[in-house]
Amino acid sequence: MRTVRKTSIFPAPREKVFEKLQQLQTLQYIASPYATFTPVNPDDPMVWKVGASSSYRFKMWGIIPFGIHTINIERFDIDEVRSREGNKFVPTWNHKIYLKDVDGNTEYTDEVDIEAGWKTVFVWLWANAFYAHRQRKWLKLLKD
Repeated sequence: MRTVRKTSIFPAPREKVFEKLQQLQTLQYIASPYATFTPVNPDDPMVWKVGASSSYRFKMWGIIPFGIHTINIERFDIDEVRSREGNKFVPTWNHKIYLKDVDGNTEYTDEVDIEAGWKTVFVWLWANAFYAHRQRKWLKLLKD
């Protein structure tokens, strides 16, 4: 198992960041173009709450199909978001997001444990670039 950990300071209050975390559009925006997430069943309302599970057609760089990615929410509050995720190519993608107030700004940390057998090191390399990209997109989203 390998772990990716990235931290940034976002120029927004923690409440605003947490509010945006609850929207599928935020995930889709910050992930693009590295990854796209299309709901398997677009009629199901996406609800981020403890115990919720949702599935998405995942494409790397928006073109390479990477199977159905399932997100199971274990914790979802203003301090921490924790999910157990995965798909047939990467069975373990356990994601934690930590939100900490820093003088009216938000210290935002993504921490992801990855296990994909012999592919783990390659997925880990991609995930390092992906989470750095996500945090840059978060900064852009919060400035708009």
